[in-house]
Amino acid sequence: MKRFLKIFGAIAVLLVLAVSGLAAYVSLALPNIELPKLVVQPTPELIERGKYLANNVMVCIDCHSTRDFSVFSGPIVDGTHGGGGERFGHDIGLPGEIFSTNITPAYTANLTDGELYRAITNGVGADGRAMFNIMPYLSYGQADMKDIEAVIAYIRSLEPVTTKPYPARELDFPVNILINTTPTIANHQAIPDKGNVVEYGRYMTTIAACGDCHTPMSSPGKLDMSKAFAGGFEFKMPDGSVVRSMNITAHPTGIGAWTKEMFVGKFKNHDLAIYTPPKVAPGEFQTVMPWTMYAGMTEEDLAAIYEYLRTVEQHDNTVERFTPGGVAER
Repeated sequence: MKRFLKIFGAIAVLLVLAVSGLAAYVSLALPNIELPKLVVQPTPELIERGKYLANNVMVCIDCHSTRDFSVFSGPIVDGTHGGGGERFGHDIGLPGEIFSTNITPAYTANLTDGELYRAITNGVGADGRAMFNIMPYLSYGQADMKDIEAVIAYIRSLEPVTTKPYPARELDFPVNILINTTPTIANHQAIPDKGNVVEYGRYMTTIAACGDCHTPMSSPGKLDMSKAFAGGFEFKMPDGSVVRSMNITAHPTGIGAWTKEMFVGKFKNHDLAIYTPPKVAPGEFQTVMPWTMYAGMTEEDLAAIYEYLRTVEQHDNTVERFTPGGVAER
């Protein structure tokens, strides 16, 4: 019996040492993605492409600005364009509290193009720390290299927005350690020929990170990819209401009955040239979907996304889109 206890004790000690060693490695040695030596040569055409991507497709500016949720779909507050400060926390199912960074030259002027590239596509910040993947770098890392260079060129061209330091990121255990395993090497894809509408639509859907919001979570901070695009991701609004993303698969409980014209029109009808977002009172339907930003996408690109979504696996998932504040959530 004593011999058994000694063996058991030795094994337990070895396991503790192994786990401790692994935790130390993950905490101290990762992420270990090399900083690339990249220099982007900005041209008017490259900056214009980056402007389109950052505002209307990848919508970087959506998260890296302050949004006014007293108005439908939370348009960006004047003077905060790229200044960061949006909070993402436990109320939307995240394992911690995160604030978006200032991406204007007020913050990025001292960063190299390689540091910006690594943050956008690999998920490693300029400080060398792993970024939480609410920043959809896993999707952006599949973009054509020229599109990433375009975004960097555009970010460099932004008007500086001076902001006070935002609260430091706080992640729950063990995510604060495991996060170091998530950064990954980019897998850039060439932009498909627009004549191959479905493949081009797949590309646009990927870099727009549609699946990041239209896929339910299986656990805090982790998407259930077996239900990709099935909707149901929950967002809590400032008044306590809950809005859930729509099923965008071609199942009848999703957009199965939508024509391409209906799909494209849903976006284009929110173009600020013809649309004024109304005020939203507490308890009234609200959404985090940045309709007025996506409305700037070209009809060709929106149509391609529609065609691609018709090909993805369909999911039978009726989503209760909105629960007013004070009403029990399902």
